[in-house]
Amino acid sequence: MWGAAFLLLGLYLVPVLVSFCLPDPRGGVPWHQARRDPTGLSPDPAATQEAVIQVFAAPAVAWRGLFPVHTWIAVKPTGAPGFTRYEVLGFGVANGAPAVRIDRMGPDNYWFGARPQILLERRGAGVDEMIARVRDAVASYPYPNTYRPWPGPNSNTTFLAHIARQVPELGIHLPSNAVGKDFLPGGGLFAAAPSGSGFQLSLYGLFGILLAAREGLEVNLLGLSLGVDPVRPALKLPALGRLGMAGL
Repeated sequence: MWGAAFLLLGLYLVPVLVSFCLPDPRGGVPWHQARRDPTGLSPDPAATQEAVIQVFAAPAVAWRGLFPVHTWIAVKPTGAPGFTRYEVLGFGVANGAPAVRIDRMGPDNYWFGARPQILLERRGAGVDEMIARVRDAVASYPYPNTYRPWPGPNSNTTFLAHIARQVPELGIHLPSNAVGKDFLPGGGLFAAAPSGSGFQLSLYGLFGILLAAREGLEVNLLGLSLGVDPVRPALKLPALGRLGMAGL
């Protein structure tokens, strides 16, 4: 019994310790001096008439980047001259700034020196309808002026997961190191998985279990997720994210 308990504890703690030893994705540059220019991951609207939705993730700023990623969504309707970027940020909320920010940066910009990763991309037929529903989901977000890094609500939890559940055909799959992604609005205990392909139980984002076709099996302990994806074989580890087959 004790052996199993220590093994489980190690599976949560060792990846976190390893993350302390990994190279700084910002190359040691202070976050407030780091680059925030476009990466080129989003298509040029002038040359792309079709509708596009992209979801991004990048390591969080400063010491928080040892644990979670920051996530956001960018949309461009058919024929639109540019993207609209939606995200939740904690900066300035205590001083009266809204938590939901629109177009604070370009759709694919470096996140204070860290190059983002595309979690999801949808293009073409049917995407305009999804964009309309994404905008409705942003407008109905239950915490537009509230931000709490842990266990939530924050940019990795209620916001992107709320959009995912409101627009399940997107199939958004938040990575295991989106810390706090299992926080459910209003203290809820049961909900659909963000990808829409299964279900989850969660106790204020501090403990829970998720089982879904896209996410696989995940167990959440104090906001850290440990899991396995049997369809695209991989381990999903706290702090480190997915280890296994490419993709999310």
